[in-house]
Amino acid sequence: MLSRTAGSLYWIGRYVERAEFTARLIEATIRLDALSPRPAGQGAWDSALLVAAADYDFGLTNETRSPLNISRYLTLSASNPSSIRSCLDAARSNAKSVRTALSRDAWEAINRAWLNLRGRATTGGNQSTLSIVEAIRAETRGFEGALHRMLRNEAYAFIGLGAAIERADNTARLIDVKYHLLLPDGERVGGPIDRDQWTTILHAVSANTAYRWLYSEGLKPWLVAELLCLRKEMPRSLAASAEEVVMHLNAIGKRTGLQSEADRIARMRQSTIERTSIDTIFSQGLHEWLSATIADNGRIHQAIGAQFRFG
Repeated sequence: MLSRTAGSLYWIGRYVERAEFTARLIEATIRLDALSPRPAGQGAWDSALLVAAADYDFGLTNETRSPLNISRYLTLSASNPSSIRSCLDAARSNAKSVRTALSRDAWEAINRAWLNLRGRATTGGNQSTLSIVEAIRAETRGFEGALHRMLRNEAYAFIGLGAAIERADNTARLIDVKYHLLLPDGERVGGPIDRDQWTTILHAVSANTAYRWLYSEGLKPWLVAELLCLRKEMPRSLAASAEEVVMHLNAIGKRTGLQSEADRIARMRQSTIERTSIDTIFSQGLHEWLSATIADNGRIHQAIGAQFRFG
């Protein structure tokens, strides 16, 4: 497989995963704002920008930090490289360049998602925004289904590899922002607002049911952190993402004979997470642990680009 083709497939995985996550984040933020007993729009939407790593760039627009402006920026802004529109534009462009490596269902799911946003200039109110993001989520779920029906070849592995790298970054940022920025000043950890926020965060990663299955206790922030960091049973956890990265790299290595730095770093990260407990993470500092995890993920991403020469 050409390096250019491998790179396009990898970035399809990343961009589609990012578009879906941003759609989930917007939906969760709207729900969080609605759950609050007093207006929490500013804090909730500011936290969404931070999770999406878009806070600084939004500040450069000089727009008012209102829910409407932030939701539009995260959904439709062409100047935001992480907006849903930008991600789907990039995913579709990459998919067009490797059309023969994708199944018809996978291409059509990406194309339909892209068409959903074509010509839209505003997200409208909350209900309109929810309708938009639900339509995007439906198409990204369709893409995921199409991917699982593809041949287990290099194309499948590179798309899955990109998605797993992106998923780890998104989950780590989500947990980090919640623990340090989301709870309003003066509110008690474990109080009603805190519980609502954690419920909404679980909703953002489709983990409400998983939490109830795995933990008999009520909603506890440290158990949510354990679920999203260390439980491999949870598909969007950091542990599951680390395992998936190693799996896809192994599959590519068997087919291409290319195994190098990316494999080494990925296996090291997987081994470290498997040996880690939530008590160890909190004693080290959750923010510090998550920051190190995000940095490791970035190193693996760079090593993948160098290893397969699409940097």
